[in-house]
Amino acid sequence: MRAVLEKLTAAWAILGGVVLLTIVAVTVTNVGAFALDNVMRFFGGTVSGLPGYEDFVRLTVAAAIPMFLPWCQYERGHLSVDLFLKNAPAGFNRFIERLSLVLMALVALFLAYWMVSGLQETKADGALSRVLGWEEWPFYLPGIASLILWAVVALAQVFDPMPAKSDGVLHG
Repeated sequence: MRAVLEKLTAAWAILGGVVLLTIVAVTVTNVGAFALDNVMRFFGGTVSGLPGYEDFVRLTVAAAIPMFLPWCQYERGHLSVDLFLKNAPAGFNRFIERLSLVLMALVALFLAYWMVSGLQETKADGALSRVLGWEEWPFYLPGIASLILWAVVALAQVFDPMPAKSDGVLHG
């Protein structure tokens, strides 16, 4: 199970990275068009920026950012403070760790529930992006999948403790 979750969360995070790189490429293109427009004005011409740039960035960033959460959970990359538990008995530490993992999974599922609700409302309203006219509800799907995968990883860690990897390198 551990190897499957590692590969799945890593692939999901890489896909999120590809989406972010696409956003960067579109942003560079849009900034380039803006710069070229400033140059072309000296010659009486104009170059327009990308229509719907803001729509594209808003929708794709909202889809891409949650895609890193399952990998972060797999790597135990979330913030934790060990000030009080540093000297506690090992059994108590394991109990607190498992309790926090269950609570993390419940929070992720709670957020997924509300994202599903938001998707349904957005779809029922027929919400479209302002300039591009894209339907907005499909951009909820990666976030919902990310939250569910995050919860699955946290629950798997409850039953099969996976130590954090300190080197940050994909293993598998």
